[in-house]
Formats: sequence, structure tokens, C-alpha cells
Amino acid sequence: MAAPEHLPVPPSADDPVGVAAAAWLARSDRGLTAAEQDAFLEWLRADPRHRSAWQRLDRAWSALDALAAWQPADTTRPNPDLLAPAVPRLPRTAWWLTCAGTGLAAVLAVLIFRASSEPPEVQYVTPGVRVVPRPELQALTDGSVAEVNHGGRLELNFGTAERRVRLREGEVHLTVAKDAARPFLVDADSVTVRAVGTAFNVRRDRDSVEVIVTEGRVQLESAGSAPVPLASGERGRVEPGQRPVISVADPASVARDLAWRAVRLEFESMPLEAVIVEFNLRNSRQLAIGDAAAGRVKVAGTFRADEPEAFARLLEASFGIAVERSAAGPWVLRSSAAR
Repeated sequence: MAAPEHLPVPPSADDPVGVAAAAWLARSDRGLTAAEQDAFLEWLRADPRHRSAWQRLDRAWSALDALAAWQPADTTRPNPDLLAPAVPRLPRTAWWLTCAGTGLAAVLAVLIFRASSEPPEVQYVTPGVRVVPRPELQALTDGSVAEVNHGGRLELNFGTAERRVRLREGEVHLTVAKDAARPFLVDADSVTVRAVGTAFNVRRDRDSVEVIVTEGRVQLESAGSAPVPLASGERGRVEPGQRPVISVADPASVARDLAWRAVRLEFESMPLEAVIVEFNLRNSRQLAIGDAAAGRVKVAGTFRADEPEAFARLLEASFGIAVERSAAGPWVLRSSAAR
């Protein structure tokens, strides 16, 4: 049976662009590491066909989501509308508005992203374990990438002279494509972050705006204050009517504040022997239980699914677990009391 016309067929081996797009889509679904995100951006910029192929597969994946809601037990009759083309709609979480007025030299594109205000959908793997998916990567028209945290709302206004973003509420991490002719500006309340090609996080709270630079440099501009440069590894915080406060952001605090960008594992008083199963399913770095006492240690909390090394360090610091590290084999976890 042929695939419906609105669903592209899987890429064949003689379509390297399609095969690469499928691989990136799979990686994005489980969550990109920082290095993978950089590589993904470079791949998108390398050839216009890359972006087209990735977006085509992304749309196909969305159409197939309908299958997840249908089970054979629901009915014995086929559903003729299951894979029927949907009523034309705009891309997920985005509404495009193009406007042109008399005398305008170019068309101005306005894009709005709204992260769901509902709690993020979680997957229950086993009792006591929840897998919280990472926010969706949004590839912008200029090659930049936006990640909008749960509950955030972002408005993009791209013109010929500048790329202006307004963070209406919440939090966003932006990886900006270089374009010296069009600076990238992010407005959050009375604060503006100016960048060309860099990566940074902006969070808008009720009484402050905080910026963390994860790559490159930006310029922090606020009402009544001179522009302040902010470099990678630095944090800037601005409260109403106050000058920006700049500080060095230690890696541990940055990892904690930006943990929302990754797939997270939430455990509710789970024995360590069950916890490491979840980490091992998602990482090449494998963990192993070295003695029964270690396996019985109860673990509760939320952890990044892609950082087993950081989880092992936490076990050493807070759970009385000794970690025997190996370059080739799994890291063995043993109870300090049993040694």
C-alpha cells in the first residue's frame, strides 16, 4: 500500500541529504548535547536543501503522531481519516504573519512562539520514574535556533536592518546565526541584549531579567545605564531602575539553571540499581552496581538524562557512594560503608 501523498516516503540510501536529516531529527527527539547542537546548526547553514529536508521530515513526524492515539482495540473498522491531510494549519507553536505597506521596500515577517502553558508531557517508564522531554528546537528563518522554556512566549520581528526578538514572558535560549549586517536584538521588559553570532539564555521574571552567555559575547543594554559587555561564562542580572549586576557564572550553576534544555529524569525514592538502568538506556557511559548495599540506596530528585558523569559525582558527594572509573568499561558504584 502506497503512503498517502502528503506523507513523504522515508529517505533512501541514494539521498544523503534526506538520510542526514532523518538522523538529526532522531537526535533532536532524544535531546541534543551542546556539541551536537553546534554541529546541527552548521549542517543547517551549509546548504539550503538541509533545512528543507529537515522541515519536511519534521512535518511528516507530526502527521504520524495521529497513529499514537489509535489502538486496534478501539475499533475493528479502519479509520479513513487517520492519515488524511489535516486542515491546512501553521507550523507547531508558530503563527506567521506577513505584512507589506505602500512604500515598504521589503516584506516584514513576524513570528510568534508560545511554549505550552500546560505541564510538559511526561513519559512514565516504570513506577517512580518520569521522563520529561526537552523543549522543541525552533529553527528560525535566519539559521538561528530558539529553545523556549515551558510557559514562555517569544515574538520575532525580522526586517532587513535588524533581527528583533521580544521575550514577552518566560525563558529562552538562543543560538544566533552570524549576520554582521543585521544585529540580533532581544528585548525583555526594559532590557535589550545585542548579539551578532553567539549563544545565550534570557529569563524574564516578575522583578528582574537575567542573561547567561554560553558562547561568544553580547551587549547588555538597560534604561538609564550605559551598555555593558557580557562574555561567555558570565551572568548579568537587571532589576527595574538598577544598573546591571555582572558576575562569573560557575559551570555547576549554569548547568543547573539550563537543565530545562535537556531531557530530564525524575525519580521518586527509587533504589539506585533501578535508577542506573534509566541512565544506561540513554548514554554510552554505562554505570554498574558493585555491591548490594549500593544498589539499595534510595535516590529522589530530577537529573539531566544525558549527564551520567555529573550524576556519578553527585552520588559521591551526597549519597555515600564510591565511583570506580574506567576508561573502557562501566563505572562501578560501591557503597562507601561496604568498602
